[in-house]
Amino acid sequence: MFAIIEDGGRQYRVQAGDKVHIDYRAELRDGDALRFERILAAGTEATATIGQPLISGAVVEATVVDDEVRARKLEIGKFRRRKGHIRHNGHIQRHTLVRVMAIEVPGFEKVLAPVAPPAAPAPEAPASEAPAADATAAV
Repeated sequence: MFAIIEDGGRQYRVQAGDKVHIDYRAELRDGDALRFERILAAGTEATATIGQPLISGAVVEATVVDDEVRARKLEIGKFRRRKGHIRHNGHIQRHTLVRVMAIEVPGFEKVLAPVAPPAAPAPEAPASEAPAADATAAV
């Protein structure tokens, strides 16, 4: 199931389990829950519901994975030919990374994100004996 949500003047197409970069929110910390209630459309491969303009009662639940993600730096250079005028500036945009945990839309069954099993620790290699002295070095 997918949903088209609106947040910060932008629209995002999300599915359960997706990670989405949204506008930076200073009040959020890692692990915080977040609810998106402005759902514009939702559906499956076979059917869809389109809001007019929103779907009432629809909710997308997400959790914060990383509270501050920095995008790559945008380099801004201004140059006026034959005037000796050069100006250089840059900007790094901050985002918040969230993971969509559940999509709940009236008329559809609630879809939860798949939960990965906890990673098992790597097996330790058996301790080998100390290597024998190199025969060529002893000569």
